[in-house]
Amino acid sequence: MSPSRLAHPILLLRRVAALPAWVRRVDARAGRRINARGVHPGVDRSMVRLSRSADRGVLWFGAAAVLLLLTKYRPAVRGVASLTVASAVTNLVGKELFGGSRPLLKDIPVGRRLVSRPESGSFPSGHSASAAAFAAGVALESPAIGAVVAPVAGAVAYSRLHTGAHWLSDVLGGVAIGAGVAVLGKLLFPVPRRPPKREGGTPVDSAASPTGDGVFLVRNPSSGAAVLGRADPVPTLERRLPDARIHVLTDDEDVTAVVRAAIDSGQRPRILGVCGGDGMVATLAQLARTAGLPLLVVPGGTFNHFARTAGIDTVDDALDALAAGDGLRVDVAELKLGTVAPETVINAASVGLYPDFVAAREELQPVLGKWIAGVVAAVRVIGRSDPVELVVDDRRIMAWSLFVGINRNHPHVPAPMQRRRLDDGVLDVRILHARSRIQAISALSFGRRSSAVLARLGLLPVSSVESFTTRNLQTAVRPREGQPTGFAHDGEVRLEIDGAETPQGGYLSRVRILDGGLTIYAPRR
Repeated sequence: MSPSRLAHPILLLRRVAALPAWVRRVDARAGRRINARGVHPGVDRSMVRLSRSADRGVLWFGAAAVLLLLTKYRPAVRGVASLTVASAVTNLVGKELFGGSRPLLKDIPVGRRLVSRPESGSFPSGHSASAAAFAAGVALESPAIGAVVAPVAGAVAYSRLHTGAHWLSDVLGGVAIGAGVAVLGKLLFPVPRRPPKREGGTPVDSAASPTGDGVFLVRNPSSGAAVLGRADPVPTLERRLPDARIHVLTDDEDVTAVVRAAIDSGQRPRILGVCGGDGMVATLAQLARTAGLPLLVVPGGTFNHFARTAGIDTVDDALDALAAGDGLRVDVAELKLGTVAPETVINAASVGLYPDFVAAREELQPVLGKWIAGVVAAVRVIGRSDPVELVVDDRRIMAWSLFVGINRNHPHVPAPMQRRRLDDGVLDVRILHARSRIQAISALSFGRRSSAVLARLGLLPVSSVESFTTRNLQTAVRPREGQPTGFAHDGEVRLEIDGAETPQGGYLSRVRILDGGLTIYAPRR
């Protein structure tokens, strides 16, 4: 008799010997109830798709890539590290010691069956362990993000029961292993939190305004709406700046028109202010530059990348600097797309996966909310997007993404969304060359250094992230069949570019560094 015909009886005997009789009775009862429960066929299909999306951790690596793109490095690294260890413990130790047979295929309703049924031992569930490990690892570093990831992880664990891939005890055992690995990792390898440190920028004396006299400040009320528990900054602004003109945008207002009207009015402001996310800050930075005015940046968005790099962590930090007249001259970049008017870039500009991701997230956000929409959009984009054809300084390449960061960034990050410095006078370019989707996922999830180590061990394909610095970058972006080739900067995406300036179609982008091109208010510390 062949070994394969003996495998199932051996696994069954191992399970019977390892688990108490009452556990097996509970497993059988739970399996019968789940199989007998009638649900809509769409639910069955969704459970099958969700279970398959978590094969080999692809769903979680995609989520980690999103966190890295949003500069949530600690939750991403802790989540992936916990997943990796939990997967090894589950598959190399747990299944070898316990194993056991899986539920019989004939007992599973046809619409719920997986196309490719796993043949490894049943106990514990690897999918459940990976899901719990990633969710717990993320939550240990960021409870808010963990609260978003946890329901998805729970759904993945349940999908293994719904599709008949595992018994209840398998799933519970996997969840216990995954959560335990994450907690143990936190205890053994705690990462101390360090206060933010500003790097660069030239201190200058700017106009002081303790009460807001001469300040015109725009507040975007939709910015930061995804952050749970954050207080509305407007009462603080009104209390500390009683003489300022504070304009809260409505849905039908154009911020550029509002600010230009204020500048052209009889009460021309001496200082422009903005309370919103990075996209709004970039818009106001362009207006402040052209008007020759300093910019008051009040952190009021979801991530506040630029404000954090400048050392502006709170509303009071910004207002204290304004009261003291503590100015800071920082580098920015000028972006020219086709025949579109020049725009100011404060963090990074990009083409490829990130604009695709932002567009997909914005489409899903009204229904799912920002965080869940981000995870779903990442999985969708990684599975469906095509590489982009670029001509970078007369060199033709196929790439998953091109990132242009303002000033030098961390050398091992393929997608630098938050700048590290403020004044070193260069653009930091990162190109993720197109090889395979797994290569792209690994580079975005693990970063350049970790991907290189795993590639040497044969666990991942060799990454191909090219990096260089320059003061000017010209890129021709070719069109993709059936997909818009948008361009994003500072969290905002433009899908339609006016003025196709290349013979092959598409558009031409030009980015140049502006040394000390923007004056802001920032605490001197």
